[in-house]
Amino acid sequence: MFNDGSLEAVLAGIDPARPVLIAGPTASGKSALAMEIARLTGGPVVNADALQVFANWRVLTARPSLAEEAEVPHALYGHVPGAQTYSVGDWLRELAPLLEGAPVIVGGTGLYFTALTEGLAEIPQTPDRIHARAMARIEDGDVAGLLKELDAPTLARIDQQNPMRVQRAWEVLTATGRGLADWQDATGPALLPADKAQTFLIDAPKDWLTPRIEARFDLMIEGGALDEARTNATTWNPAHPSAKAIGAAELIAHVQGEMTLDAARAAAVIATRQYAKRQRSWFRARMKGWRSIKAD
Repeated sequence: MFNDGSLEAVLAGIDPARPVLIAGPTASGKSALAMEIARLTGGPVVNADALQVFANWRVLTARPSLAEEAEVPHALYGHVPGAQTYSVGDWLRELAPLLEGAPVIVGGTGLYFTALTEGLAEIPQTPDRIHARAMARIEDGDVAGLLKELDAPTLARIDQQNPMRVQRAWEVLTATGRGLADWQDATGPALLPADKAQTFLIDAPKDWLTPRIEARFDLMIEGGALDEARTNATTWNPAHPSAKAIGAAELIAHVQGEMTLDAARAAAVIATRQYAKRQRSWFRARMKGWRSIKAD
């Protein structure tokens, strides 16, 4: 599956006393690599995916199976209720005590890895009333309106196509009077600088990744994703943090009779491909010093 740093070469060079960081786009095989390394080092495997933290979407977010969790210790997977907010700061606080065990940290959320290796600004928590206003505007489709109210340095830095990033930036500015970029420029020291860890980035080209995304979604359907959707449909709220799971809205629409399964599948695959593109862009910009492993 990997060349330009084969699995054998990667395993042979691993120092079990130092943390391992593995980043890569969705469906690139990073979890399988993490398992191989954890078998060698004793783990634990620690989640660095912002959606795999939620309890209500195991299959759809491609969380490790029960068998994998029984084989190797896993942490920070499926431990957050789907309606509860969970920030990168929350993740760092829960991760900190796990670093003593030289974990294998794996995921596709670039912001998590950047915060871990470069530091995170200590931004005050957003008041509930401001968060509610932001959520209401997002639900009303007013992303453009939020963008117009942001400061120029933050606009130049955030992913303007990602409503969650826009919402977060607006909340910070509204709550503190300081732009997100200003807070980030005042960032404190990193919890785990990249040079203190073994860092790997899976390079998964679009043409290689696309059929894997399609095949994996079909396996999710076969593996129980529709049952998950039926369970989640009873309490479905698109404003919940876990509702951002790729394919969740489409499968909910299907089980509620609003979309055929073929249409839901097609829409979910397109959304996954778009997400993978955003991931690759982040990795290219922020992880240039990580060891690249070519997926093939």
